[in-house]
Amino acid sequence: MVNVLIVEDEGLFRDMLKISLDSLDDMEVVGAVSDGESAIESADRLNPDVVLMDIELGSEPNGIAAGRAIKEAHNDMGMIILSAHKEREYLNLIAAEEYSGWSYLLKQSVSDAGALVRAIEGAASGLVVMDPTVVNGMKPRKGSLTAGLTPRQQEVLTMMAQGYNNSAIAEKLVLGTKSVENYINAIYQELTLSHNGPLHPRVQAVLSYIRDSA
Repeated sequence: MVNVLIVEDEGLFRDMLKISLDSLDDMEVVGAVSDGESAIESADRLNPDVVLMDIELGSEPNGIAAGRAIKEAHNDMGMIILSAHKEREYLNLIAAEEYSGWSYLLKQSVSDAGALVRAIEGAASGLVVMDPTVVNGMKPRKGSLTAGLTPRQQEVLTMMAQGYNNSAIAEKLVLGTKSVENYINAIYQELTLSHNGPLHPRVQAVLSYIRDSA
């Protein structure tokens, strides 16, 4: 069971999120608030696994500032930033923060149950998950390490960035799970990612993908 705190200032959308998540067998909404200060207090009191946080809350602190405050106090708490727009500045912020479990989802993707569940489960597991629409619009910058990956490796990396696990990637690409593992290990080597750092190589790979993409 994944416990979720919803932070959204639009009452109708907040209610829609609560109804959608409560309808899932393995999700439970433990709280739903409308502003950043209540979000910080509720995160301390309710200790959810994941916070679903709108950026624009109508007052200060906004979702980014409140999310940072929560992550600083609870680094293992998953944080999904909800936005109505594809804002590069927020992607850059996520990539620069070097936080695990800090993800980005467009509001229009919330109706896609698969994307929403992947984002929540990924954030709860400490992964970084990007909105499918955002990922599909990204291309590696010329000369970057990501641009040096083979087309198949880039395809696998884009699916990792969307929160797909190895078995789901294998099913989507009609590959064996072992082949997917081999591709992922090759990606780690090509991006010179370490297994000894504070972040899992899978998280590092997605952060590299964001930083290297236009």
